[in-house]
Amino acid sequence: MEKQDPIFFYEHDYYIFSNFSSFTLEWKGHLYMTSEHAYHTEKFENEEMKEAIRNTRSAHEAFKYAEVNKDKRRKDWDDIKLGIMKEILHKKVEQHPYVKKKLLASGDRQLIEDSWRDDFWGWGPNKNGANHLGKLWMEVREEVKEQKI
Repeated sequence: MEKQDPIFFYEHDYYIFSNFSSFTLEWKGHLYMTSEHAYHTEKFENEEMKEAIRNTRSAHEAFKYAEVNKDKRRKDWDDIKLGIMKEILHKKVEQHPYVKKKLLASGDRQLIEDSWRDDFWGWGPNKNGANHLGKLWMEVREEVKEQKI
């Protein structure tokens, strides 16, 4: 079998896999502008902070709000953040047939968040980061394939 090139999705053809892409998400009874918004609300237990993030006007603003307030994050955040992200990705696929179509169309190719700055979610400046977002997308892809929906 011929090795296929990986798919990079930070700012390329598969941008839809980015949490900054403009796909609204219904999450825990609220509507979010992006999956990035939903993810950052989960960092906090305070409802006013969650509401503030929901009302930010862009994914970037949601990210910035969460960063400025990182001292107020829930104590277990590092233990649960990968599971939360995976749940959000599943919701994005369930709620957007186009995202599901693109995910399945990616076949078995490696998915890499081509972020030059984030070596946790992406592969970072040295292209040797953890790529957790890409790995979670590949897990979700396999789970969606197994459902045969």
